Amino acid sequence: MSLHPRRRSSLLRPLLPYLRPTLILSCLVLLTLFLLQIIPRSEPTSPNSKWNDYTLLNAAKFVAENGNGTVIVCAVSYPYLPFLNNWLISVARQRHHEQVLVVAEDYATLYAVNERWPGHAVLVPPVPDSQIAHKFGSQGFFNFTSRRPRHLLQILDLGFNVMYNDVDMVWMADPFPYLTGTHDIYFTDDMATVKPLDHGHGLPPPGKKGRPYICSCMIYLRPSSGAKLVLNKWIQEMQEQPWSKKQKANDQPAFNWALNKTASQVDMYLLPQAAFPTGGLYFRNKTWVKETKGMHVIIHNNYIVGFEKKIKRFKDYGLWLVDDYSNESPLGKI
Repeated sequence: MSLHPRRRSSLLRPLLPYLRPTLILSCLVLLTLFLLQIIPRSEPTSPNSKWNDYTLLNAAKFVAENGNGTVIVCAVSYPYLPFLNNWLISVARQRHHEQVLVVAEDYATLYAVNERWPGHAVLVPPVPDSQIAHKFGSQGFFNFTSRRPRHLLQILDLGFNVMYNDVDMVWMADPFPYLTGTHDIYFTDDMATVKPLDHGHGLPPPGKKGRPYICSCMIYLRPSSGAKLVLNKWIQEMQEQPWSKKQKANDQPAFNWALNKTASQVDMYLLPQAAFPTGGLYFRNKTWVKETKGMHVIIHNNYIVGFEKKIKRFKDYGLWLVDDYSNESPLGKI
């Protein structure tokens, strides 16, 4: 027995309110799929994409205007943002933060910094692999640190003075009064052996490996031919001593070879140990710290490997500032 058409229509009528939205939705889905096939796809854009075209020349000029021709440089990948913020708080307390230029080693860092602090971060292509760049001793870490002298040389070529800092440092006082004279390059000793307070300021003699042990993490350079000679030699030394699984190099040995081989041609200045101690001294020799109290200018959290270990050590010594003083950073709380 078949239903009359009118009877069938009357039975369907109560279902129409539910069927119509379903049919409309189905049509919209089909239309969307069709449009996706015929409309050309474009690369995803970021609201910060204007920073992709921001050059080192533009950034250095912008920052140097705030610091009488001096640029304070750090190189940072995204995992190190908490350390960047901690370091920035200490720099801001000495009123030198507007001179800071962050060389971002990935786009995430470039956008994160410039969103909060426009113009103070720049990315210099090519971009290293940020997933492995923070692991000390890895090829990624070598690739990351080996870019450092090229960045510094480019800024010197623009005619600016440049200070380089690793961001696992904390400023306790203003370092600039210690950068006296007209030397080409200023640096710190990475040896934990205690020096007399009136120690000399020349390049220390070579150690057992035939080179000195100067830290490549705190350097000040003037735009002189001598400073550029050191940087070019540093680049050359890294090319001649590349990373390998057998010899897991980083940039510091090459820096020391460069210093050793150019010492007779360059005016070098070793900064006072009491003001710029290595972590192997400051965090391991309580007697020395007590004897030099009030003299410390920049503390370097080295002689230890790993994010968590560095953070814990900073906290133990009251130097992890981001938890309580993030409002003092130009980046705010990250």
